[in-house]
Amino acid sequence: MSKPVLFGSFGGEDVHEVTLRTDSGAEAKVITYGAVIRDLKVPSPEGLRRVLLGFDTLDAYVGNKHWHLGAVPGPVANRIAGGSFTLDGDVYSLPHNQAGRHTLHSGDNGFGARNWTLVAYDRRSVTLALIADDGDDGFPGRLTTTVTYRLIEPATLQISYCATTDKATPVNLTNHAYFNLDGGGDVLAHRLVLEADFFTPTDGDLIPTGEILAVKGTPWDFRTERPIRFETSNGLFHYDGNVILRGSGALAPAARVVSAQGDVTMEVWTTKPGLQFFDAATLKVSSPGLDGMRLLPRSGFCLEPQFFPDSINKPHFQNCVLRPDEVYTHRTEYRFGR
Repeated sequence: MSKPVLFGSFGGEDVHEVTLRTDSGAEAKVITYGAVIRDLKVPSPEGLRRVLLGFDTLDAYVGNKHWHLGAVPGPVANRIAGGSFTLDGDVYSLPHNQAGRHTLHSGDNGFGARNWTLVAYDRRSVTLALIADDGDDGFPGRLTTTVTYRLIEPATLQISYCATTDKATPVNLTNHAYFNLDGGGDVLAHRLVLEADFFTPTDGDLIPTGEILAVKGTPWDFRTERPIRFETSNGLFHYDGNVILRGSGALAPAARVVSAQGDVTMEVWTTKPGLQFFDAATLKVSSPGLDGMRLLPRSGFCLEPQFFPDSINKPHFQNCVLRPDEVYTHRTEYRFGR
């Protein structure tokens, strides 16, 4: 079993890295900063292949924290319209870190930019914890959160989330991993299936309008396998939105991706009702990626299981409020094959 190694220092605290491995050779590296999955390699025809975008240094993660590479945004991932919400009659104001108007991933100093506590680890799993005090970034309640990463034979990365609070508060946790099943190049030729018949359209600020529309006849129709690339009269379509999954709360399939080379696959299974698909068309980082790889627009894609964006302000969306007598749980699995 590999012991945690020092990865750097943040805010006067040590940042540690834990390496997980399966007998089949799959390998994941997790750091305590942001609860980031820093690296992920899975078996492929030529041996182990890196399928995740990441950085070699802590400085690169801190300097590019707003892109959340491999991190756990929170306490509320995705967007909150107007940077505020009303809960039980009280109005809460949040950081306006998107266009000076909205809140994205709970602000620039949310869970993805904090150093988590290493709670437990072994060869196959690591558990991290974070406590957010009442009023942190404007959110009510003292929220205690844990995330457990586990590698399951032969090559499945399982993520389990748990949270409790002493005051009603919105919670929406996910992982913002950027995948590239070819190990490099752009992801436009990756072939994708989404287990969704409907999506939540957005306005110009990528805030859901509140409508629920059928994917049929839209760029969001991935009901049958097709490439991510979608040409329009204005050029390539940019994906950054939420689809409504067919699952009903139990662990169910959400997506399937096939590498452009056709030799590595990834299935996403989750207990969540929504899936944010982001093609990273706007990605612009200031540091090279792992082993000096250039990280360019569409170098990766994100499939983030979660509640629908802005659920706290959309009463007809699924409830994202956690109360003191409840426990928030969420499980997602990324299952890799050949």
